[in-house]
Amino acid sequence: MVEPGGHRAAPWWKSRRALVGAGAGVLVAGAASVALLAQASGAACAATVGNTSGQATYYAADGSGNCSFDKVSEPLVVALGNAEYQSGAACGGYLDVKGPKGSVRVKITDRCPECAPGHIDLSQQAFARIGVINDGIIKVSYSQVANPSVPGPMTVRVKEGSSRYWLALRFDNTGNPLSGAEIQVGGAWKALARTDYNYWIAESGAGNGPFAVRVTDTAGRRTALNGVALTVGTVQKPGATAATASPAAPKTSRAAPPSAVAPTELAVVAPSSAPVTAAAAEVGASESQRGPGGLQRCGA
Repeated sequence: MVEPGGHRAAPWWKSRRALVGAGAGVLVAGAASVALLAQASGAACAATVGNTSGQATYYAADGSGNCSFDKVSEPLVVALGNAEYQSGAACGGYLDVKGPKGSVRVKITDRCPECAPGHIDLSQQAFARIGVINDGIIKVSYSQVANPSVPGPMTVRVKEGSSRYWLALRFDNTGNPLSGAEIQVGGAWKALARTDYNYWIAESGAGNGPFAVRVTDTAGRRTALNGVALTVGTVQKPGATAATASPAAPKTSRAAPPSAVAPTELAVVAPSSAPVTAAAAEVGASESQRGPGGLQRCGA
């Protein structure tokens, strides 16, 4: 889907099938997206796709879709079915997909409501790299990429309608999917709630800004972005590079779970117009909620 409440373009193969089946009715390829909060409070979990064999189709993707990312000129992207999309938890991650002609790395940017588990919907550009376009459907295998390279530093976008009373942020170039996001309010860190369209929400707002924000990915890496302005509809690009930091002791007295991943890397970034300040934090990503096929269960 392009926007919450909008409709996703139908794959050409579905359109052809609808035409061949004369009198069978119209096949609806998209469905309205409802903004669902992944969790009311606290860090939301994030889906990880395991090694999977299945099939791939393609559609006229442009890099945006239900994850609310920006359009790109050469979209090597993929839409996942509901089970793997996990209410937006998969957004921003990458898959390596192998097909009859080779392999391609794609970014998760969209949801495919009609795709069953094991069925992925690639952009036409990505499909063409691993299969023959005229085939329409090909057998593939795919798996999540850990800590992939990204085209640039992490960015943040403030959603239209945001104000000091309600705030929505979207992060891009995270590499791994995000498992949590927080914003500093009154000297304390406040957890943001994820929506299924990949924005993180402070329902009561966070003031006038500029804001200090930190995000945690599924590998347990935390990134701090300082000086985020309350400027809606604009992608704010970081002005600093990642730095290495020693693992820090948890600030909470509650012991980390045995499967927690100790942080080994800290990125301190800020919009180019804001000063960069140092920050250090820690995070643990538990895999105790991982379900069949490598999917981590979110919420229910």
